[in-house]
Amino acid sequence: MKLLDKIHTPALLQTLQLIAQPTKSLENYATKYGDIFTVRVMGLKSPPIVFFSHPQAISDCFAIPAHKLDFKKATHVFKPLFGENSIVFQEGRSHQQQRQLLLPAFHGDNLKSYGQAICQITEEVTPNWTLGTNICIHNLMSNITLEIILQVVFGISHGTRYQELKEKLSSLLEDVTKPWYSSLFFFPLLQQDLGAWSPWGIFLKRREEIDKLIYAEISERRMQNDAVRTDILSLLMSAHDVNGEQMTDKELRDQLVSLLLLGYETTSGVLAWVFYLIHSHSEVKNRLMQELNTLDNLTDPEAITQLPYLTAVCQETLRIHPIALICTPRMVQDKVEIMGHNFTSETVLVPCIYLAHRRTETYPKPEQFRPERFLNQKFSPYEYLPFGGGYRGCIGGAFSMYELKLVTAIILSHFQLTLTDKRPVHPVRRGITIVPSGGVKMFVTEKAKIKIQTRLFT
Repeated sequence: MKLLDKIHTPALLQTLQLIAQPTKSLENYATKYGDIFTVRVMGLKSPPIVFFSHPQAISDCFAIPAHKLDFKKATHVFKPLFGENSIVFQEGRSHQQQRQLLLPAFHGDNLKSYGQAICQITEEVTPNWTLGTNICIHNLMSNITLEIILQVVFGISHGTRYQELKEKLSSLLEDVTKPWYSSLFFFPLLQQDLGAWSPWGIFLKRREEIDKLIYAEISERRMQNDAVRTDILSLLMSAHDVNGEQMTDKELRDQLVSLLLLGYETTSGVLAWVFYLIHSHSEVKNRLMQELNTLDNLTDPEAITQLPYLTAVCQETLRIHPIALICTPRMVQDKVEIMGHNFTSETVLVPCIYLAHRRTETYPKPEQFRPERFLNQKFSPYEYLPFGGGYRGCIGGAFSMYELKLVTAIILSHFQLTLTDKRPVHPVRRGITIVPSGGVKMFVTEKAKIKIQTRLFT
């Protein structure tokens, strides 16, 4: 196998660079080595990891038959968190069957049914701010996205179990974003249960407590057998595969936790970027507010999500700051070919979303925030892929975009916000995603001057 444009930096240093400054490292590698380059991380004996950002290379990678790839070896670090039944670890027919069970809950009429709940949660979590109120946008968005997951995905009503699960999940989610804690999942030697006060012991105890609450909710829901409920857990419980089989409690648990961990910090991080970029580009904010003013009211989530400029703002934010920097890594089991280059077994292939979104050939002046790109042109799924693509694309991508637009519109229609610090922020790692430094501090200048008279829940 030809190692394309192999980086000669020592493997350990490559690892540290990618962990500490992932976006800067990727940009430097692409500038020096081009659209395809090979890195080695986690030691000299690690397999070569090949990054791709050229649209044709990404297309070729997505087209590789599943039986020629191994997804488990490249994503095994998440198994203690997600659980072995998570769709992330399924392959072949099992993966296809799980996607068929999960996808309907995130699309079509089911997706539309969540709109009112998302808007209501946004209004309830957003306090009645007064003039001069200081807020941290990232913290606020984290609160909103967690509430949406608990109520819309888990379908858990307010009460003792709801509060316990919220507190325990918040604590776990906060910890997994810390470098020292997340390192537990990358180094198996650290996964030793040495008692209640050891790091791994604490994780296992907390996971057990969370699981008990989830299983209690599933058990109660099975006894109720309420066919009217539309939350995602209820839809998954009623789903049947081709053989007429329903998901087991363990499968349901693993899918719920996977959806939580993949959809919480990622969406809240993008929302923080949305508000930072809107408020650091006055022309964008003015045009967006003009568009919101064209609505008669905010009682129709579908009308909000169809707004073209709001959609373009969210799309451009996801271009510059995608939910994930890379698609799901895939390890070659049999020889494959990408853009005329052959790769043999044990090679890890990584379609790089971040670099694909910053190719000057596709996006002139890619560093600039220009939502009108998406009003004037349609990009291929190999040029613009904020939620991955192919048969391993994110099943919650449509839900996430829907959520981004509704939360943004509801808050902008209620309050006028201003950045407290005019200095540019920079991307920093937080767990598996990249967020704006400082959390985006803002303050309320006044109520939004928008003509909409009818509010959702006032």
